[in-house]
Amino acid sequence: MSLRFRRSLRLAVSFSVLTAATASTAQTVTLPQVTVTAPSPIQRATPATTDSLQGTLPVVTDQFAPVTVIENGEIRRSGAATLGDLLFDKPGITGSQFAPGVSSRPIIRGLDVNRVRIQENGIGANGASDLGEDHFVPVDPLTTERVEVIRGPATLRFGSQAIGGVVEADNNRIPTFIPPRPVSTEFRAGFSSVDKGADGAVLLDAGTGNFALHADGFSRRASDYKVPSYPYLTAPNPADLPNATQPGGFNGTQTNSKMHNSGQALGGSYIFNDGFIGAAITTNSALYHIPGAEPESNQTRIEARQTKILTKGEWRAPSSVVDAIRFWGGFTDYKHNEIGLSDPADFSSTGIQQTFINKEQEGRVEAQLAPFDLRFASLTTAIGVQGGHQMLDAPAPGGIGLWDRNTNNRIAGYMFNEFKLNELTKLQIAGRIEHVALDGTGRTFDAVGTLTQTAASRDFTPKSISFGILREVPLDMTASLTAQYVERAPKPAELYSGGVHDATTTFDKGNVNLGIEAAQSIELGLRRAKGPFRFDASIYYTRFSGFIYRRLTGNTCDEAGDCTGAGELNEAIYSQADATFRGGEFQSQWDILPLGSGLFGIENQFDVVRATFTDGTNVPRIPPVRLGGGVYWRDANWFARVKLIHAFAQNKVAPIADTATGAYDDLRAEVSYNWKNARPRFDQLSEFTVGISGTNLLNRDIRNAASYNKAEVLMPGASVRVFASVKY
Repeated sequence: MSLRFRRSLRLAVSFSVLTAATASTAQTVTLPQVTVTAPSPIQRATPATTDSLQGTLPVVTDQFAPVTVIENGEIRRSGAATLGDLLFDKPGITGSQFAPGVSSRPIIRGLDVNRVRIQENGIGANGASDLGEDHFVPVDPLTTERVEVIRGPATLRFGSQAIGGVVEADNNRIPTFIPPRPVSTEFRAGFSSVDKGADGAVLLDAGTGNFALHADGFSRRASDYKVPSYPYLTAPNPADLPNATQPGGFNGTQTNSKMHNSGQALGGSYIFNDGFIGAAITTNSALYHIPGAEPESNQTRIEARQTKILTKGEWRAPSSVVDAIRFWGGFTDYKHNEIGLSDPADFSSTGIQQTFINKEQEGRVEAQLAPFDLRFASLTTAIGVQGGHQMLDAPAPGGIGLWDRNTNNRIAGYMFNEFKLNELTKLQIAGRIEHVALDGTGRTFDAVGTLTQTAASRDFTPKSISFGILREVPLDMTASLTAQYVERAPKPAELYSGGVHDATTTFDKGNVNLGIEAAQSIELGLRRAKGPFRFDASIYYTRFSGFIYRRLTGNTCDEAGDCTGAGELNEAIYSQADATFRGGEFQSQWDILPLGSGLFGIENQFDVVRATFTDGTNVPRIPPVRLGGGVYWRDANWFARVKLIHAFAQNKVAPIADTATGAYDDLRAEVSYNWKNARPRFDQLSEFTVGISGTNLLNRDIRNAASYNKAEVLMPGASVRVFASVKY
């Protein structure tokens, strides 16, 4: 054990001991309740609150599922370019980090892609990020006001593909209220040192009478980012990858990692006394390069564009029986081209190597019934219907793509029942049943790559149920116990794949005979949101039956699917096996004492997940154990923080083609100033924020254990970012 690690461990442990020993001496602090909307269709009246101080740990105590909330102020201070980057340091959450700053999808408790749903304003992001780890998520934090993350499989509201969790990004693109000023404009900007990056956004909100309007536009650009050392664990063979950087040619950057993203949105709503109805149109475009030895040698980059129409509405108290009716709808047209050299030795061979197309429609309607007196409890029920259609295609010029055109149709109904037994105790019982119909072409290959294609239609009826109890206990704490049984139907990529998957350097072979995946889970939580000492803790155990994963066989294939020789691609067959996931998360914040005009405090965090198959082997790409702590100071305007996160070495890796990662320390710091005008006139400044933040300030080599390309991609080195936002 290194001296540096022992010091980091003693620092974090001392924070925890000090918190437990002396929390009773701190002054009383009154904090606003955190109100969230994503976990349950049963909504409660929002209490009147005041704005919390910057940096306050949001702890949600009125939901049966554990929820992580990232407020607007933290999003602005973070400056993260992707949702995976934004959530990377949160307990129980990390990111895929295939292309840091561009393509990083959230991973929740070791579960990713097909088990984590990403959505914007209640409708799925619906790009192609769940089809390949190199694909960008078309939801940018630069225009996001709030993010809610529901951990665990108790996400029956959104479908079986959310078995691992939901990441909900909220913004005002569909206004839900008339703004207090006739017109308000906000400007956001930031600059980062590690990649010479710059980002900016303009947001406009206007309203008069019953109408509200929103418009926004954003852009971000970055060069190849700096890394502490040569990124490739094994130097590439110049004969195979002539354009990949060799150790002697290392220039201090992760070559082929530059990017340029932009987007726009226009939305409006009609707002009346008992609700609203609105719609918005959004566009996202991206041109970004893929890091790694082979992508660098082939000059691989992705050019993507998505157009999406969103609509949602709410009608409150339509009758004495129904409290509210809500709906959401979305229509998505997504396409990206993967561009690179057909022959790395011929720079004139640049062209489109692979295309991904996703045309998707989705809708959901919910009705929340008025509370009903059962004598022993007050019962509130919400029922919902959700449906969707998806068409996927992956053509490749001059050859076969990853799969042929296929369709995915789904329809589902669900019900949530909440029993309020008394002021201290609530129960929840929820259930969902859905029907999934998939049509596509199954592909099979013999050992030498001979392809056989057969039309394959599959129908599944996943059924899920959950039970939860929520009780207030002494010392202003809330305890929860939840149990779930959740089923998931296979997705088209798992059934119909059959070809080269550049993102994972695999030759993927789908399996049209896959069955339903089922998860049985139990979770215990304890939370405290009031007073100077706030914390959120949970432990869980999940047993998967028929866990679907890419099973690496140890064979290698060429691009034609011949797996009998020494190819560049690992053979990966979609398979099923029983698996067990168990772990826990903890985070806390304690305002120790007044200091000057503000409060000085400490914070801690810890998370662990262990995942194994029934034969004792490890599930691949599981995040390491992490332990962290820090100090902060804040008042009505200023916020300053220094935090260190230590990630332990991850040696519990899959037996085939999974790389162990070393321990690292990630030191972060930030200082920001926020000012608000309590009663601004039309021509006056309403709010402004300015700050500076730093990440990986020790400039350590950080490899993400959950990333497919961790052996070739380092996370960015030491970076300083300055940022500002001004609102009129």
